[in-house]
Amino acid sequence: MEYKIIVLAKQVPDTRNVGKDAMTEAGTVNRAALPAIFNPDDLLALEQALQIKDQNPGTKVGVLTMGPPRAGEIIRQGLYRGADTGWLLTDRLFAGADTLATSYALATAIKKIGMPDIIIGGRQAIDGDTAQVGPQVAQKLGLTQVTYAEEILKIEDGKATIRRHIDGGVETVVAPLPLVITVNGSATPCRPCNAKLVMKYKRATCPSERPAEPGKYDYLYEQKPYLNLTQWSVADVDGDPQQCGGAGSPTKVKAVQNIVFQAKESKTLSGSDADVEGLIQELLNEKIIG
Repeated sequence: MEYKIIVLAKQVPDTRNVGKDAMTEAGTVNRAALPAIFNPDDLLALEQALQIKDQNPGTKVGVLTMGPPRAGEIIRQGLYRGADTGWLLTDRLFAGADTLATSYALATAIKKIGMPDIIIGGRQAIDGDTAQVGPQVAQKLGLTQVTYAEEILKIEDGKATIRRHIDGGVETVVAPLPLVITVNGSATPCRPCNAKLVMKYKRATCPSERPAEPGKYDYLYEQKPYLNLTQWSVADVDGDPQQCGGAGSPTKVKAVQNIVFQAKESKTLSGSDADVEGLIQELLNEKIIG
């Protein structure tokens, strides 16, 4: 069987390497001080999509992302690993979106692309940790959703069998296509970039990534149409500006703080019953456990 898969991916600041310059005086993330990376959970989702493609010749995988023009790098990273195409949503009207406005933009783009068999993304982004966008996209499109997916075991007879990583263990579920899946951080790591694909797609760009003045590689975009990555604005996806970006975002972030945990004291305990009981009582009193 051939399947059509859309991977929802996000370019995020690398919050795993937060330094003293990571926050602005206003309390917001200083994105210029942090390297931009492919959101880790979304990279795991891409691997699940590529595994389905490996098992089902003819399957097409596309990467859908929203962000500034530089987010086109996310599409290239997908192409380098085996994706077939991609779409970048970039428009100043998309800026400042919370999860509600983001899911609206992604859902309108998916409607323009055409309903796929599977929409798959990471459980959450490391710059927000809300885990809301995937489920909200499913709700807006009226699709079944499976969250905390660890592995897509098989797809047959119009149904996907999925192993989920949940509190206390794992469970296996079966869900009908079309389907939205969000992938847990315990899933299989994504494959590395393929050298041949890097050479093929290294000049692939969205129109807004190219310099205003004519460049020496302009002839390539006429000779090799696959190097022209699709770029859409709010108008291109027939979106309502009042539901996009800051205008469509009821959630407002008051401030972002960089918190560093430091040990202030230590305590050495023996294995005696009295010491263990004392520690438990202290944790209960401090409401650390209860």
